[in-house]
Amino acid sequence: MTHTALFRHFGLNPTQGSMSVRTPIDGSQIGRVVSDDAPGIEAKIARAHQAFLQWREVPAPRRGELVRLFGEELRASKAELGQLVTLEAGKILQEGLGEVQEMIDICDFAVGLSRQLYGLTIASERPGHRMMETWHPLGAIGCITAFNFPVAVWAWNAALAFVCGNSVVWKPSEKTPLTALAVQALFARAAAKFGGVPEGLSQIVIGGREAGEQIARDPRLPLISATGSTAMGRAVAPLVAQRFGRSLLELGGNNAMIVAPSADLALAVRAIVFSAVGTAGQRCTSLRRLFVHESVRDRLIPALQGAYARIRIGNPQEDGVLVGPLIDMASFSRMEQALQQVRADGGAVSGGGRVLANLYPNAAYVRPAIAEMTQQTAIVKTETFAPILYVMTYEALDDAIALQNDVPQGLSSCIFTRDMQEAERFLSVSGSDCGIANVNIGPSGAEIGGAFGGEKETGGGRESGSDSWRAYMRRQTATLNYSNALPLAQGIVFDAV
Repeated sequence: MTHTALFRHFGLNPTQGSMSVRTPIDGSQIGRVVSDDAPGIEAKIARAHQAFLQWREVPAPRRGELVRLFGEELRASKAELGQLVTLEAGKILQEGLGEVQEMIDICDFAVGLSRQLYGLTIASERPGHRMMETWHPLGAIGCITAFNFPVAVWAWNAALAFVCGNSVVWKPSEKTPLTALAVQALFARAAAKFGGVPEGLSQIVIGGREAGEQIARDPRLPLISATGSTAMGRAVAPLVAQRFGRSLLELGGNNAMIVAPSADLALAVRAIVFSAVGTAGQRCTSLRRLFVHESVRDRLIPALQGAYARIRIGNPQEDGVLVGPLIDMASFSRMEQALQQVRADGGAVSGGGRVLANLYPNAAYVRPAIAEMTQQTAIVKTETFAPILYVMTYEALDDAIALQNDVPQGLSSCIFTRDMQEAERFLSVSGSDCGIANVNIGPSGAEIGGAFGGEKETGGGRESGSDSWRAYMRRQTATLNYSNALPLAQGIVFDAV
């Protein structure tokens, strides 16, 4: 399907505006969109706040019905939205479709959750009293997303926010605004079928850094959920903190795998390849560091290099392609700089470099790189958003765990082992310090049923799954006195009246 046909499917006509949208597939312009100025953003936030005041009065199971209808719209347009993700973000089509499936999954999760926003009944120390903990909608939620998952991350936030009774103001990456506009069109279809949805319940703000900063500063947005680089988080978090708002940060990852002596090496190689080169290494959960036990290194590394040699790199719209382009040439430059530093540090690099430049002179197709290191240098501890895999050897498991944890980021981690003691050690309090820890699967590919997020410079936020819904609500503790007395807590006696 041509991009013109895709736009038509969503009712889009992106031909006006000052912001150019380019596909990383060949670098060509595929559309132009209108950026929001400061007064326009102000108006959208105001509409979202008014929509919240109405939406919070709708019973939660009824709110879940809107999300169910939205999930049905996603199912009906999964193929088209997946293709649009591929076109705008450069993912292979299977990954584009997988991202839309994540949106469908979180809608299903949120619909069930709409009947499970449970509070507590708490025993009171005072006779004739009952205490309760209840949860109320928080307000209009600000959501700032990145290019690498241009639609799924919004859905993780929005589906929960909507069933919790909130409205959402979404600022997508300036590199991927068209997918956001397509999602908004699908949401509008669901809202029309639902009937009576407050105007402004879902708002999109198109713009760059200034738009994000305006959203972060606005006190009518009590929560800002921001996904992106650590540098972005450092810019957003202080702005939100200055007004005592809440931040939900999903930032960088420098994820590791430990391959133990007992590991199934064939299984490990498959996991390494997908985790390290999928999405051209542009996932926050991409595998970036590999710690291999010295007893299996001589078998694993040649097998891994052979697998890398067979990877098909090319147009992500074509069948059989496993690695598409980087998002832009600036990302390629950062990859090249990192590999230069690897060589300066004494590392041995196989792979890397630009490919297909003759076919796509304005696009950044690269060969995934394996960098064999003698130690974990500063460049290894730095997240480079590209398919670079740093490989190091270890002798003792505790040393490998210490190396894994010795980075500023703390998102995802994994170990390949058949040894129960090693697996349990890795998952224990003295094991991985990451928000995600896996055994015999790679660090990427999280399911929506589990809370997603990490520690340290990853930001500490959690999206999807578990009790993550609480981030989008405010907690209230209430005490009811159904007696004829007024006993005070802690046994205090106060008889002035």
